[in-house]
Amino acid sequence: MNISKFLFAGALGLLTLTSCSDDDDDNTGTVIVGTADLYATSHADGNVTKYDLLRGGSTVYTTAATDAEGIYYSPDDDGFTIAARGATQTSLQSYFGISDFIEATVDLNVDITGPSALQSPRDLAVNGNIYVVSDNANDDGRFFVFEKDGDSFELRNIVTVEFAVWGIEFVGDDLYAVVDSSSDLAVFTNFASSNMTDATVAASKRITVEGIVRTHGLDFDGDTMIMTDIAAASGGDFDTDGAFHVISDFESKFDAVENGGTLSVTNQIRYEGSATLLGNPVNVVYDADTDAVYVAELANGGGQVLAYGNVSTAGGGNVAPSSAASLAGVSSLYLYKD
Repeated sequence: MNISKFLFAGALGLLTLTSCSDDDDDNTGTVIVGTADLYATSHADGNVTKYDLLRGGSTVYTTAATDAEGIYYSPDDDGFTIAARGATQTSLQSYFGISDFIEATVDLNVDITGPSALQSPRDLAVNGNIYVVSDNANDDGRFFVFEKDGDSFELRNIVTVEFAVWGIEFVGDDLYAVVDSSSDLAVFTNFASSNMTDATVAASKRITVEGIVRTHGLDFDGDTMIMTDIAAASGGDFDTDGAFHVISDFESKFDAVENGGTLSVTNQIRYEGSATLLGNPVNVVYDADTDAVYVAELANGGGQVLAYGNVSTAGGGNVAPSSAASLAGVSSLYLYKD
């Protein structure tokens, strides 16, 4: 069974196709524009799976990692960087020139290996040549700040915060971070330039997002923020109690809440219920152009990549995904479009 066909079939309807490319579909002659690739990492084996959302099909890249969480694709390098996890793999790893390979499964060699400094990486956010990894090995979370210079990563500094961390996202120069084991969202303004040395710092602002039990993943695009809710991590109905929230006009809504205040659930759209297949949605990406959300769902079915359309207009609730693809141990996602 081609695991990507189900994801592609639903995702294709979410993407807008135009006709200014020479890339023709072999079966229909339809002219397909550009690139829409969804990259997924896995705890199960450290492999990276790329789903081609425009043309269908998938490519599995076998990496040197045995477990990975956090990924970023760079068009300049034509490659991806992952945060490798495990007893002996605690670093950033980069793999370049991946478009040269067209096989269904490709064995890759590492092009860059960063310093072995990480312990329990959970997400990766990139702003220019600054690569930030959230690490939750300790009760006080840490952000490992790496600087990429050509073919090397330098660990510039470590920022410690007084809460557990998980998902992180740059919005401009500001770094947003979910507060693990809570429903809170924090921001660190001008993160990279304001935090140049090892230090313990307080968030510039922290608010509570009403309706969430325990947040994990977040993604921002087109002034909409998506946050996931894993609720219970284990036991009972942990594999069906997940959700995600859509917060349109995010920046104005966030700014309107005072530090320590609460963003009302009336200013959000929540998707939850057994039909959603959401149990532990650990990571998420949002595409504002198509109003589509892609979720790394770890608990339901052993791991799935789920797609939902029209998320800012459908009104939320117990809505089934438009497509689903099984991926054991799925841990993080990254969408690259061109």
